[in-house]
Amino acid sequence: MIDLTLAEIASAVGGELLLGTGGATPETVVGGASQTDSREVRPGQIFFARRGEETDGHRFAGAAVDAGAALVVAERSVDDRVPQVIVPESTLALGALATEVVRRVREIGRLTIVGITGSNGKTTTKNLVAAMTERAGIATVASEKSFNNEVGGPLTMLRVDAGTDALVAEMGASAEGEIARLTAMAPPHIGVVLSVGLAHAGEFGGIETTFRTKSEMVRDLPASAVAVLNRDDPRVAQMAGLTEARVRWFGLHPEAEVRAEDVDSGPDGTRFLLRAGEASARLHFPVLGEHHVANALAASAIGLELGLSLDAVAESLAETAIAAPGRMQPLGGRDGITIINDAYNASPDSMSAALRTLAQIRRPEGRSVAVLGAMSELGEFSIEEHRRIGLLAVRLGISELVVVGAEARHLHISAINEGSWDGESVFFETQDEAFGYLADTLRPADTVIVKSSNAAGLQSLGDRLGEAFA
Repeated sequence: MIDLTLAEIASAVGGELLLGTGGATPETVVGGASQTDSREVRPGQIFFARRGEETDGHRFAGAAVDAGAALVVAERSVDDRVPQVIVPESTLALGALATEVVRRVREIGRLTIVGITGSNGKTTTKNLVAAMTERAGIATVASEKSFNNEVGGPLTMLRVDAGTDALVAEMGASAEGEIARLTAMAPPHIGVVLSVGLAHAGEFGGIETTFRTKSEMVRDLPASAVAVLNRDDPRVAQMAGLTEARVRWFGLHPEAEVRAEDVDSGPDGTRFLLRAGEASARLHFPVLGEHHVANALAASAIGLELGLSLDAVAESLAETAIAAPGRMQPLGGRDGITIINDAYNASPDSMSAALRTLAQIRRPEGRSVAVLGAMSELGEFSIEEHRRIGLLAVRLGISELVVVGAEARHLHISAINEGSWDGESVFFETQDEAFGYLADTLRPADTVIVKSSNAAGLQSLGDRLGEAFA
């Protein structure tokens, strides 16, 4: 974060400055990063005491000060050993400070802001772009993990400083207006929409609300900005008519300026011809799943907009190890058994893509085994979508389904109701039961994919299987 005085911080967040007993003055400078978790505070940082659904950060302000926090932003006085800024609402104050820091850094004139949203693929695309810019020597701040909401977004933004060339920020939402609030904090020069699907449909209330929410990324872009849009997604394609920005298409569609041709997926990734205008580069993208080609294309379009050459983009993609832990992560290997841990999160679209990938990459001499848990936040669509995934597994000829957790039971029931299926489906209430079954029944050359929403917790099951068959 850039250096700011205590008085400047208090003004930016609209709070009352209490100097405390340590001898600070309004002109005392604070320049450390910001944290909302007292366990992550380092000396010189700012601690924002937030009230959450499960706990109250004000209770841990003392621990943050013990860890070296130089300033506490809170809704009431909590520890006078360091300066405090008292605000009406700590989360709003966090966003206000992020807005001010980004504004000041933009005034320097070198910061390019990339905002990425979509129902699926945000973290993967962000990671691919960050790898490209790092390789090219572009000083970049990118979202850590999946920091993309009203808390994670500002925390990422507050990491920029005068030496930052690019801010690559995921911008997610669980309700209308949230992406607009994030883009107001850090107005993108490049606004990216990857997809509009049923992820979080229960919170949004339907696909049309999801469309309106995701389109917030491009609605307010000025004519000087760029909207990077997925030409293959009909709803995303509609957004071209909602923005004043120049549109740059990506996808498999022949109208896409950045597109993939001759796509060939296998157990070691995907090979394709990357085209951008008249230029092209043939590459092996070593991330499992043809659906990740769209993320690679989006990242390519962003990289080109940031000034990278097509060759530099292609070379970076070819060096990718995995998209991210828990996202199409190959594990295992003993007796030719492959465990693919893709259980960081799941939506109907990504679950379908994972099953299609499993069907494509299974070894002829082995079985395809799908270990599936619940897809969260689908609301009234939950039963229907879980049933649809069970039916899809049957139609793809998946050898065996292992369904884990009561919330995913409809997926199991849907599959076993298809009498013509040569495979089978088994159901377990707990991960331990599923692990025991798989440890006893997996055969040489089997290919296994583990997939669920993060709330279902199957990522740890995928890791356990990976270790067991290492």
